Amino acid sequence: MPDYAMLDDTDAASLAGFDLIVDVRSPSEFAEDHLPGAINLPVLDDDERVRVGTIYKQVSTFDARREGAALVTRNIGHHLETALAGLPRKSRVLLYCWRGGMRSRSMALVLSAVGWKISLLRGGYRTWRRDVVAQLEHSEAPLPFILIDGQTGTAKTAILHQLDARGAQVLDLEGLAVHRGSAFGDFSATPQPSQKRFETLIWQELRAMDLSRPVYVEAESNMVGRRQLPSRIWAAMKAAPRIAISAPVAARAAYLVEAYPDLVADTAKLNASLDQLASRHAKTLIASWRELHAAGEYRQLAAELISAHYDAAYNRARKHREDEPVLTLRSDSLDSAAIGELAEAILTSKTRP
Repeated sequence: MPDYAMLDDTDAASLAGFDLIVDVRSPSEFAEDHLPGAINLPVLDDDERVRVGTIYKQVSTFDARREGAALVTRNIGHHLETALAGLPRKSRVLLYCWRGGMRSRSMALVLSAVGWKISLLRGGYRTWRRDVVAQLEHSEAPLPFILIDGQTGTAKTAILHQLDARGAQVLDLEGLAVHRGSAFGDFSATPQPSQKRFETLIWQELRAMDLSRPVYVEAESNMVGRRQLPSRIWAAMKAAPRIAISAPVAARAAYLVEAYPDLVADTAKLNASLDQLASRHAKTLIASWRELHAAGEYRQLAAELISAHYDAAYNRARKHREDEPVLTLRSDSLDSAAIGELAEAILTSKTRP
């Protein structure tokens, strides 16, 4: 009998029982998504995995296994001499691969022989993925969301951060998606996570929350950049009460210039974002916006984008909702003090999901 145990559950309590969680899949598989807290110690890297797969298809199963065994043994030895060199003897280690097959079993046999207490996740990563999909796509359990709504530039994300700093529960979808939710919203230095990774991050946040208490979420469309909101999240957002933030265009423009410093500094990125609006506005208007940016008239550019593009888009989107905001908060300023006051007003209101 192998000297390792099998784990069937991926709930937070079960995973918390391990000192180390190791994903033995290739780096590209790990980058697409992985269990919370896992580190990547691949038994085959991406090129090696392709090489073994090619031998399997073009030569024989035997030759593929022989080549794979040599590579796996070499890689496990490297991990023992590096990443695992200082791991205490009594450590509890969870291993997993794609479906709980040869890659994780190979590592388990060696590590258990060394003397660590080893467990394998039955079904591998697919067990985790199945649980995430069950919770975010198929579950109908209610979520106690309260939406922070408002036109573009009303500092909704900053208000969420202030709510979080005051001890409220916050699900920052834009932060998890690494996108600010508009044509100008990507972060060029940091790509968005994969769809699977985005969903894992959402579930990781939600399952750490007390769902008897409100969870504040910024109002979004069902896409944040190129990442789609899971069905359960989107349904809960559509049904959630809304708190609307209102501020003058001038205050919103000033806030956007501060919130989007990358667009102020990077002409090429600004022009690429304006290209995404070209099908919706006249060429002369797009050209005038480029000129405003070139002249350093950033607040004027932001104000025109708000008036000519974003407010109209916001109004069209809100026509599909029949409910009215349960609370509307107005502020003439969106500086840090005003944002703090808005967050405090939200927390002291009687709004409940």
